[in-house]
Amino acid sequence: MIRAPIPPTFEAFRDAARALLARHAAPEDVFWEDVVEGQGVLFDAALPALPAPASPPPRGPSSPAPRVPAAFMSLASAAACHRDPGRFALLYRALFRLTHGEPYLLDVAADPDVARLRALEQAVRRDVHKMHAFVRFRRVEDAGGGERYVAWYRPDHRIVRLAAPFFERRFPSMAWSILTPDESARWDGAELRYGPGLPRDAAPREDELEELFRTYYRAIYNPARVNLRAMRAEMPAKHWSTLPETSAMGELVRDAASRVDAMQAGRSGAASAAAAYVPGARELPVLREAAASCRACALCERATQTVFGEGPAGAALMLVGEQPGDEEDLCGRPFVGPAGRVLDEALSGAGLSRGGIYVTNAVKHFKWEPRGERRLHAKPVGPEIQACRAWLQAEVEAVRPRVIVCLGATAARSFLGGRFSVTQSRGQVFKTPWAEAWTATYHPAALLRMPDEAARAAARAHFQADLVKAASLVAGGAQGSG
Repeated sequence: MIRAPIPPTFEAFRDAARALLARHAAPEDVFWEDVVEGQGVLFDAALPALPAPASPPPRGPSSPAPRVPAAFMSLASAAACHRDPGRFALLYRALFRLTHGEPYLLDVAADPDVARLRALEQAVRRDVHKMHAFVRFRRVEDAGGGERYVAWYRPDHRIVRLAAPFFERRFPSMAWSILTPDESARWDGAELRYGPGLPRDAAPREDELEELFRTYYRAIYNPARVNLRAMRAEMPAKHWSTLPETSAMGELVRDAASRVDAMQAGRSGAASAAAAYVPGARELPVLREAAASCRACALCERATQTVFGEGPAGAALMLVGEQPGDEEDLCGRPFVGPAGRVLDEALSGAGLSRGGIYVTNAVKHFKWEPRGERRLHAKPVGPEIQACRAWLQAEVEAVRPRVIVCLGATAARSFLGGRFSVTQSRGQVFKTPWAEAWTATYHPAALLRMPDEAARAAARAHFQADLVKAASLVAGGAQGSG
């Protein structure tokens, strides 16, 4: 067994692998170790160490240098930066196979070694992309009165040498330093140098550019494209402390719906038309009577009547659906048809009483299409949802619930605007201006429409669990995630 203790860099692996290949060392006979500055190795004397020649050993005519595909070098330069402790052993095994009878190994995507290397490479490339996106420089003055820009960043992998050349090209005339826990990069306008890692407190926290950047971010922020799940996935919480825009994020998310209102009103005027029918008093009987004569959109022409919400003022829990169905339109009450029966059953299973809940819809008139003698549900579109939003806002202000559960994507979009996917974001709880806890789940009607029995059973289980969570929030004091 040969011990190969090397620094955790691609260059160190390349030199060691070259020496091992010259000795025809089989992969199973090599023990690889990461040697980080300031740390020792696990087996100082237990195994013979690999001599590290300064240059490739000479070869005779009968021993030509092994041919290594350029694709492997590109793959290895990324995979070597991964924190997987087995990456060097994996790289050497693939390299040994490439140079010992399997020259087309990298073309075999299903090979376990190749698949694993590709996965390491992909993770590293993604981490480099995030570093390019999330590094934020702060301006500092040096002892001579000059200025320098310093950033601190914590990557998932050892990617400083892969990522730093991007900043050299991006800011060629700016003196900058990027500090990470593993390694640091410094550009002085002429040469890119690397040094040891540094802790977070080695970098400045704030500068006068922060507010300028936040102002710019507010200006380019699109409230109609709020997607909280995607934001959390693409901007992990560990980076928030170094990103000035995150301090404005809460404000922007809270105001997204009202900004979308303003955008929609500017295009269609629907929001202002609906607001004209809403009385100033925030009392449910007054609102219900006023809503009966609402003509803010064309849906009122074909619907039998306005179907307003029902339930006690001061209810801790508010359920918001999409729109009335056929039976609701005829009797003037929300959730009394087949979807309502599914809802009642789930509420009972969650230990909730319908009598103590305020139940309403985002759209107050039934939108339908004729199919013979039947009236089939038709999904309301953006302007129709927007036209009714003033009523929903008035109901929220009158009831002041601690927990709001949106049943379906239309109800969720009536609050958030833009896109919302129930399948991706259901069950997540957020603290919002409308309630201490805001969440979304399936619409009961969607459960009835699912043709696949297994999918329907799974969705019902999720729906029930979401209502149980809502009940616990009501009972224990609602707390959203902000």
